[in-house]
Amino acid sequence: MRTTICLTEQEKNLRQLLLDASEYIGGVDGCTKPELRFTGGWVRDKLLGLTSNDIDVGISSMTGFRFGTLMKRYLEEPSTRIKYSQEVLGGLAKIEANPEKSKHLETVTTKILGLDIDLVNLRKETYDEDSRNPTMDFGSPVDDALRRDATVNALFYNLSTCEVEDFTGKGLEDMEHQVIRTPLSPYQTFKDDPLRVLRCIRFASKLGYRIDVEAEQSMSDSSIKEALRAKISRERIGIEVEKMLKGPAPRTALSLIDRLGLYSTIFTDPTNTDLPSVSTMNWSTAYGQLYELTKAGTSNDLTTSALCSIKSMLLRNREETYLAWLLSTLVPWAGVPIIASRDPCAKVPPQVAVTVVRQGLKTENKVTKVVEGAFLHRTEISGCKDAPIGEELPATSYKKRRHGPLSRENLGMSIRRWGPHWRSSAIFAILVDLSNAEGTMARQVLIAGYASWLSNLQDLDLLEAYCLKPLVDGKQLQRALGVRPGQWMRRALDIAMEWQLRNPDDNNPENGVAEVLSRKRELGLA
Repeated sequence: MRTTICLTEQEKNLRQLLLDASEYIGGVDGCTKPELRFTGGWVRDKLLGLTSNDIDVGISSMTGFRFGTLMKRYLEEPSTRIKYSQEVLGGLAKIEANPEKSKHLETVTTKILGLDIDLVNLRKETYDEDSRNPTMDFGSPVDDALRRDATVNALFYNLSTCEVEDFTGKGLEDMEHQVIRTPLSPYQTFKDDPLRVLRCIRFASKLGYRIDVEAEQSMSDSSIKEALRAKISRERIGIEVEKMLKGPAPRTALSLIDRLGLYSTIFTDPTNTDLPSVSTMNWSTAYGQLYELTKAGTSNDLTTSALCSIKSMLLRNREETYLAWLLSTLVPWAGVPIIASRDPCAKVPPQVAVTVVRQGLKTENKVTKVVEGAFLHRTEISGCKDAPIGEELPATSYKKRRHGPLSRENLGMSIRRWGPHWRSSAIFAILVDLSNAEGTMARQVLIAGYASWLSNLQDLDLLEAYCLKPLVDGKQLQRALGVRPGQWMRRALDIAMEWQLRNPDDNNPENGVAEVLSRKRELGLA
């Protein structure tokens, strides 16, 4: 386990610039020369040999804003401009004290020498029972180290001595033994700021470390779970969950949430006091199978051609993979029915899982729409995968055309109806079906069935059917039929698209119009 840090040239220049600024500030009337340290995650990552461009600078005797302001003055000195020939300091962004936000000190976030820098004073914290936002005071390096979520995040790099400082006395040892441990009593640590529960899970999954037994016991405590519900904003919970799912080991994070009994605390709708209970008995199957799917092709003894086929068509990039992991967290909600309103005129309420991500995780609207579509189309996709294939007729095209339930026309129209995120909907259907399957053999059959269905879509050139540009538009139909637009138009456009899907080699829109004309009676226009 290394205990020294080798700086890059960029980091060396930053260190010298900060020390020069500190020396200058020490000569300003009324100012004490501040001691400077790189703190937290940057130190941990450097000791692990990882690259980090995000550096927190701990300042001993003034706020980050005060230091940044004086540093800017130093950089405006003529002698400094000669020494540092390029503009090295970006605009100072003061973050005002706000007890409802996490950044409630006079800190500065800026760019220096191309690095993202946070300037903040060393501090100690005092908490009350009702809020995770503490009362802040200037503190010593020991105070600042002990207030942190984990010992491995409480290491400092002293800019003057170039030494790693371990004021908890456990950080370096815990890194060597790959343990996530709180600097102080875990129960009090989590009680003060319950968000630390999720942060410890995230760091354990990110680093591949285990969580200390005493910390796990406190994380599972009912009073800590209640504090997590009551004291932490759902935006902050959503941010931590997103970081876990986009991190290197989302399965590990979900497994910890599962094992520690935190599912109903995290994946819930806090605005609904009548939320039904949900079983997580089979949840591990869903996120475990998704892990196998994401690793398909990288480990010969664990993968099959079917998994590789599914992965290549449904998990093409990081965004689709993230959405798959998010949907895997909602599998336990798949069997919970919509609670209909007693008012017959009321709108159909959304699936519970939709409000879970909207209210419980505060996801963006576009992500919420993906979840909504996945729950809406899951049953149809599952049934479509199992539908029998009709008789294959002689084809004049290199693209196969099938009639019956899995005809090119019907499949293409289905994908257009499912929309641009149909792949995420398909992944969700797969995960739900796998979680409900009994035994390894049943899961293998399901995987093979979905792989076959997707391969059929690929053979029919339908994977991108949702964005197929129509050959026939409404104006063409209006002219051909000689009638004003009306309710008939939507069905007429569908007929034209169905014709286009049946005849992928025919690019003449007049033939599509002719198809619509031949079915005027169906449109109520005969």
